[in-house]
Amino acid sequence: MNTPKTIVLLALAAVMAALAVAAPAFAAPKGAYAAFSECPTKNLKVEACLYAKTESGEFVVGKQTVPITNPITLQGGLEENEETGGNFFVAAANGNTLTKSPQNVPGGLLDFVNCTEITNFIERIACELVFENKTTGVTATTELAAPASTILVKEGNLLEGEGTALQLPIKVHLENPFLGGECYIGSNSSPIVIPFTTGTTSPPAPNKPIKGNPGTAVFSEGGTILTISKNSLVNNSYAAPAASGCGGLFSFLIDPIIDGKLGLPAAAGHNTAILNGTLKQAGAEAARASE
Repeated sequence: MNTPKTIVLLALAAVMAALAVAAPAFAAPKGAYAAFSECPTKNLKVEACLYAKTESGEFVVGKQTVPITNPITLQGGLEENEETGGNFFVAAANGNTLTKSPQNVPGGLLDFVNCTEITNFIERIACELVFENKTTGVTATTELAAPASTILVKEGNLLEGEGTALQLPIKVHLENPFLGGECYIGSNSSPIVIPFTTGTTSPPAPNKPIKGNPGTAVFSEGGTILTISKNSLVNNSYAAPAASGCGGLFSFLIDPIIDGKLGLPAAAGHNTAILNGTLKQAGAEAARASE
């Protein structure tokens, strides 16, 4: 007997199949499809448009918790991948696949480091120059660390609450005038790869299992738009590397200070990511027709 979630999956598959016929592309989607304005509809291989908005949640990297207070948007197109049962992700039309939304780091620089605790004279002086100043606010921005095509989306797992629903390769940009413009945790060559689930995690110690939420699925516009509200994607079993590039020319001194305060590198079981929000998906043909 089919469960309600299975029925939704079958309906979604039918909608995508029915809307897969190629059609000319003109301007951006409009009306009910306006949320998909950056869907790459000119790529006729794209079968569906995705718009996922994270409205709350948190990132815990080592010892530091950063709450998500500024919305983060993931947007682009989906092309079916028959081999994996998922989709090829196609970058947003404007290239802004994952929006760069700075999140305030609680405590700023002053909460990062107590320079007086550093015994090495040179390191302590460098610490005071960088951290003991009037400009103490720090933001952390999650950025894609690989091409959009490496993003993995599996709607079936998302709706069923099991397995990987979304996998993102990211890096975290720590920003402050005194940290310079290249202070990152993770990099393009060594990204933080997070396999999110709407189910229950199984992390190594000391983390304990946490549970996501598939959310509530509703179809609209004649079944061409799927909206999943109150969705929660979670993971607490990924690893985070050491920081790099912090403090510009003084990175050889500042990076270890940042790492010591944040507890980096942080092995799997010491980090957590929670994304709460709303996901919208539309058939690409219907989005094209609205242009």
